[in-house]
Amino acid sequence: MKVILLQDVKKMGKKGDVINASDGYARNYLFPRKLAEEATDANLHVLNAKKETERRKKTAEIEAAQKLAEELKNKEVTIQAKSGENGKLFGAITSKDVAEEITKQYKIEVDKKKLVMDTIKLAGTYNIELKLYPEVSAKMKVVIVPTK
Repeated sequence: MKVILLQDVKKMGKKGDVINASDGYARNYLFPRKLAEEATDANLHVLNAKKETERRKKTAEIEAAQKLAEELKNKEVTIQAKSGENGKLFGAITSKDVAEEITKQYKIEVDKKKLVMDTIKLAGTYNIELKLYPEVSAKMKVVIVPTK
């Protein structure tokens, strides 16, 4: 019997897969536990519509991330920070500080979790990477200007 999985089932498949299951397994285990439904023409049509909607949504998200990456590519963020001798900062510059500065300077919201960088403790120029989507990223420069 062909069934559509409504949830991940161990050793059978993932949610949304259409699989062949024995009649007894489907009727006595999968259907009562709402793990699957019969693969009728109507149910298959609904499943295909859901998959198409998800594909469109993912494509739109990737396009938005690529657009944002193009806007931010090779931009420079300047941050002023108090420092002592030899350019050593009082405190540190974190991804949160850089994200706030990007928002302030370029009016673009960036989540601090998407910034790939180490904590900055010395004045200077640093290269950072923004991971906007699993396969979309952009490189930026962060310039730390010491103030007394």
